[in-house]
Amino acid sequence: MSAWLPSAPCTPQDCLAEPAPSVAGPHRAVRCLAALGVLLCGIVLSPLARRCSPARRDRLAARWCRAVVQAFGVRVRVTGGEGARVLPGGVLVVANHVSWLDVPLVASVRPGRNLAKSEVAAYPVLGPLAAKGATIFLERDRLRALPGTVAEMAAALRAGSTVVAFPEGSTWCGQEHGHFRNAVFQAALDAGAPVQPVRIRYRLDGPWGQRSAAVAAFVGEDTLLASLRRVVAARGLVAEVTVLPPIAPGSHADRAALARAARAAVGGAERAGTGEPAGIGGRAGIRVPREALHGVRPGGGRLPGPHPSEGAPRAQRDAHR
Repeated sequence: MSAWLPSAPCTPQDCLAEPAPSVAGPHRAVRCLAALGVLLCGIVLSPLARRCSPARRDRLAARWCRAVVQAFGVRVRVTGGEGARVLPGGVLVVANHVSWLDVPLVASVRPGRNLAKSEVAAYPVLGPLAAKGATIFLERDRLRALPGTVAEMAAALRAGSTVVAFPEGSTWCGQEHGHFRNAVFQAALDAGAPVQPVRIRYRLDGPWGQRSAAVAAFVGEDTLLASLRRVVAARGLVAEVTVLPPIAPGSHADRAALARAARAAVGGAERAGTGEPAGIGGRAGIRVPREALHGVRPGGGRLPGPHPSEGAPRAQRDAHR
């Protein structure tokens, strides 16, 4: 694996150890059958949906994606007020990334073309569905391919499409969060398109009250099958989707500033939803990778000496940012 690939410190052992309330075996079987039925219906009916007008096709896709999530036993709660208003023209939708459920969740409120790692194309069932949905595939271990991917995203935005990306570049458990990578925001700048931040949060709801849930997380070396089993077994799992106010084109000078603004919007919504204080590190903010602290003095400032990325080629440094 390339050293420049985005990664998260979250692992199943560290983040998914806490047991979650579960439903009985027969209930799990019903959920599996329901999810399989909804997926098959989508595959069979997709040729008919492609003949519909774009607006009607988006409505059908949104309803189907919501049905997929609900079939797995997950309740969906969408909030947003003014932010939930559908914007005309191309829009870059960005969200924090916790689970494979995030993709249909975002599509249930903002259907569009997804940016996904190229490995997804090889997934059973999901791969063909992604290809039919005009997914933009990114070869994450080939930095030279990144400008072409950004150009493809910008072209889609100029054509009026909604493009959905998860700029953390990797899944996090929901208790910890990563920063937003800058590259995808270049597409919005090039196309003059607004950015729509979306916050995703999972919680458990029931007689025991409400609490944040990592059971939906798909992190580290976790397998898709193991994650599916946890989700299907979970009792009272709720997915909260908050559609935040859009960031207008031209409001930020460069992609780094735009990425920080989007991350701050999602982070502010996360803290508002959980009551956690703002901050960096720990479970209240963004975990800072150990290598990012190279040369930092205790209490602030930087010691003399190069940053780990300063000896790398410029293209690699830009992607790392």
